[in-house]
Amino acid sequence: MASLATSQPSDPELDATAWDLEPLVEGEGPKGVESRLNDALTRGQAFAERYAGKLGELDGGGLTEAMRELAGIYELIGRAGTYAALRFSADTADPANGALLQKAQEQGTAIETTLLFFDLEWAALADERAEELLAGGELDFCRHHLRNVRRYRDHLLSEPEEKIVSEKSLTGAGAWTRLFEELTSSIEVDVDGNTEKMALDVALSRLALSDREVRRATAEAVTAALAPGLRTRAFLFNTLLADKATEDRLRHYPSWLAARNLSNEASDESVQALIEAVRARYEIPRRWYRLKARLLGVERLADYDRMAAVTEDEVTFPFARAREIVLDCYSGFSPELGEVAGRFFEDHRIDAPVRPGKRGGAFCASAVPTVEPYVLLNYTSRRRDVLTLAHELGHGVHFALAARQGIFHQSTPLTLAETASVFGETVVFGRLLEEDSSPASRLALLAENLEDTIATVFRQVAMNRFEDLVHTARREQGELSVESFGELWAESQSEMLGDSVELTEGYRSWWSYIPHFIGSPGYVYAYAYGQLLALSVYQRYEQIGAELVPRYLELLGAGGSKSPEELGRIVGVDLADPGFWDAGLDLVERQLEDAEAAAEASGRL
Repeated sequence: MASLATSQPSDPELDATAWDLEPLVEGEGPKGVESRLNDALTRGQAFAERYAGKLGELDGGGLTEAMRELAGIYELIGRAGTYAALRFSADTADPANGALLQKAQEQGTAIETTLLFFDLEWAALADERAEELLAGGELDFCRHHLRNVRRYRDHLLSEPEEKIVSEKSLTGAGAWTRLFEELTSSIEVDVDGNTEKMALDVALSRLALSDREVRRATAEAVTAALAPGLRTRAFLFNTLLADKATEDRLRHYPSWLAARNLSNEASDESVQALIEAVRARYEIPRRWYRLKARLLGVERLADYDRMAAVTEDEVTFPFARAREIVLDCYSGFSPELGEVAGRFFEDHRIDAPVRPGKRGGAFCASAVPTVEPYVLLNYTSRRRDVLTLAHELGHGVHFALAARQGIFHQSTPLTLAETASVFGETVVFGRLLEEDSSPASRLALLAENLEDTIATVFRQVAMNRFEDLVHTARREQGELSVESFGELWAESQSEMLGDSVELTEGYRSWWSYIPHFIGSPGYVYAYAYGQLLALSVYQRYEQIGAELVPRYLELLGAGGSKSPEELGRIVGVDLADPGFWDAGLDLVERQLEDAEAAAEASGRL
């Protein structure tokens, strides 16, 4: 196999920044995965023998004892599953990693099947009886979770049916998702026609370069690299679309997005209000792209121009400098946050270099409450990578502070999951802007910030529209062709871009490397939700300063122990206000105005 060029200067500290996963299995390696899953299965079987068919007989103390035992079982599963999943993410090409992940998923499914009865019996209890049990004072660590389980009452199947769905999911949707990850992680992009090829993430990063010919050639090379497996990925997507349609029908969900909304603790109406509010403001990205065309000296942008640098200034950041900036910003806001973020580096819980076979993009894995989270990056020394580091560490400190809530409440719904990440990224952006005195560099930074917001708010809603189109078409028309996927992708993107950007023919296949469509259908709108929420929280910080810090830490520490509306109230944000989304979008328009002012000040217009 040809080596994957990274187009990066030598950075020994970056190269050495790899995570140590052994704390998850207490130094036992892959054998620790097996031993923990075996222990969890044994405890799960004993749990089922003790409680199956008897949940209605429990008093408050008995329910508390049962939930603590469940927490212990889930802790074992979480340690083993996280170790296997992260090991696979770091090197998807190693067959041993794939085999370990498969083993963890298979045994995890067996344990899940053993414990299925509990949620079903709990959901079936009469409301009066459930409320009587929940009124006890010993259930704070799981009360909100138990209330959420009951929200699924109308969508649960019988226990035998649920067991079949659970066991078949491993060789169904789970297997297709893993295949997608392996296929996309192995994509190599031949940009220059040389023997060395680039990882997809590295090639995509070249679309930010200032040379338009380089961007055009890179986009064509990415399209060429996507082509060989395009039909396979289309078949894979078709299969998952059909699988979801079947499950939604069996569970009586009224739409393809309803299950995601339920898990996000968001009403269908509120999500639709968000989507429509964003679509109504599509003129914001169009306005920026028209201005950007003038800055780049072209009549109209092409799709491969959207992320282009607007100045010749190309600032690079060695990994050590990125770490210094991000930790200083976090500590300046709150010493506690800085200390928590610093532990990610000290405890080797970041994997940063681009490597062959490594999963693309960036993410933070929550792990379990007793082991702090892990961050994966593909760091290419760009300024945007500094902000990505800040973003993922925001997730990390959120998970770490919420660990006190225990395994049932550590994670928030997706609608609040981006709060700390976007907030941290915004704080670091402010620092980068403050330190940058070069007009060209400041313009570039303001442009990058606006473009990141456009990508997170408007592009994610446009991708939600693509999902809506393909899920609807698959259910109404049957299997979709590669060409149909391309047409629907172009339709959803054109709605956002209008006449401000030309979509090339090659761009029609670029839907096919985006993992959220495959593994997390309906996920993407949560980015827009989280971005607008985080901007609103940051606006509160600008208004009241240090007074917000303890409230913000309280919000992070609460994890998912309360509803989104209750969590928002901690920092003075009213998520039930119908005008909330427009207020957040007004902040985005303010970012646009700042970028426009910087463009005028640069003397380039």
